[in-house]
Amino acid sequence: MKTVFIAYDQAHHDNVMEALNDSNVRGYTFFEQVGGRGTKGGDPHLGSHAWPSMNSAIVTIVDDEKVQPLLTRLKKLDDDNPMLGLRAFVWACEQSI
Repeated sequence: MKTVFIAYDQAHHDNVMEALNDSNVRGYTFFEQVGGRGTKGGDPHLGSHAWPSMNSAIVTIVDDEKVQPLLTRLKKLDDDNPMLGLRAFVWACEQSI
């Protein structure tokens, strides 16, 4: 099992949800408003007067074989809209109950 953390501009939300559904990822935890600044450029998303936009984030635990199809869909979404920002990180999930 793997943990996938996805941070994205709120404008991506419907497309990220579609990527999860199409990748047969059912369970997740959604964080509606998170702030941040990307490492590759773009504007910060801090919810402030100067930087009013915000990000959202999702964390999900998935079977290993579902990771790459999900990442492929998310990469295409980011490539198609590079100024919005979307990042996904994967790490091992050692245990769950």
